[in-house]
Amino acid sequence: MSRRKTERLLNLVICLLATRRPLPAEQIRHAVPGYDRDSDEAFQRMFERDKNELREIGIPIDVVRDPWEDEPGYRIERQSYELPEITLEPDEAAVLGMAAQVWQRASLAEAASGALLKLRAGGVHTDDALGGVGGGLGGGALELRVDTRDPAFPALWQAVRDRKAVRFDYRGAGSENVHTRTVEPWGVVSRRGRWYVAGYDRDREAPRAFRLSRITGPVTTFGRPGSVQVPEGVDLRAMVAFPDEPASGRVAVVRVRQGTCEGLRQLARAVRPGADGWDEAELPFTDPERLAGWMASLGSDVEVAGPPDAREAVIRRLKGALA
Repeated sequence: MSRRKTERLLNLVICLLATRRPLPAEQIRHAVPGYDRDSDEAFQRMFERDKNELREIGIPIDVVRDPWEDEPGYRIERQSYELPEITLEPDEAAVLGMAAQVWQRASLAEAASGALLKLRAGGVHTDDALGGVGGGLGGGALELRVDTRDPAFPALWQAVRDRKAVRFDYRGAGSENVHTRTVEPWGVVSRRGRWYVAGYDRDREAPRAFRLSRITGPVTTFGRPGSVQVPEGVDLRAMVAFPDEPASGRVAVVRVRQGTCEGLRQLARAVRPGADGWDEAELPFTDPERLAGWMASLGSDVEVAGPPDAREAVIRRLKGALA
């Protein structure tokens, strides 16, 4: 399947999943990038093929007929689309950890984020319960939870596999202070699109979980393979259920150049007129690193004023791009 077709199918799924009401084919034609807007016949053929392919892979597309409308509407019901909670054995989770690196290379997270922004900017009213942009500005059904952009992931996964202790420098939440941690890793687990290593912290002499995005520099392993023992019945998911910062409720103050970034403005809690050609927006977020990735992609049209950790994350991202 070509990249163009893959992106079109993904955009179609997001459109039908995010809409609050069934959409007629003509509105889908203009809301979803990739469809022929010049030839009605070409659009109908492509749209029918796409619906059939999605249904063949198990994605239910409902046809809703309104007696007051001339054309039927289409949507995807979340209850039929979402999977139940999946529990994996340690060896299964390890295999998925390796596959995650391939998934990250597909860059579908950015495609999903961009598609949802285009839908909202184009006037399609989306379901707020689906969460924010980028899989990290609020989480939800469109969040792609398998993401291994964190440089520390490969070394930590190998340490868990080999049952060896690790040492790394770690930056605390909301702080620039960095401390060296010595950890016996029990597992690497994902929650709300973020990756954590959970294990026994030798410095604190207690079980702890560390977010991979806060690990600075290389991860070093030491000790003989098999020297780390994982306690019987340990629940890694429970260890990261309440991470060291709130999962929601954070707001970034972003300066936005007037006349730009319509998608950001629609997602903001509030937008106030500013001075010198800039407005000021209040943007909800959960993860400074994911917010930084989105803000950096908007270039010179935005400037993050606060909080400090979000601003510093943007600066680090821009310096890395420059380097």
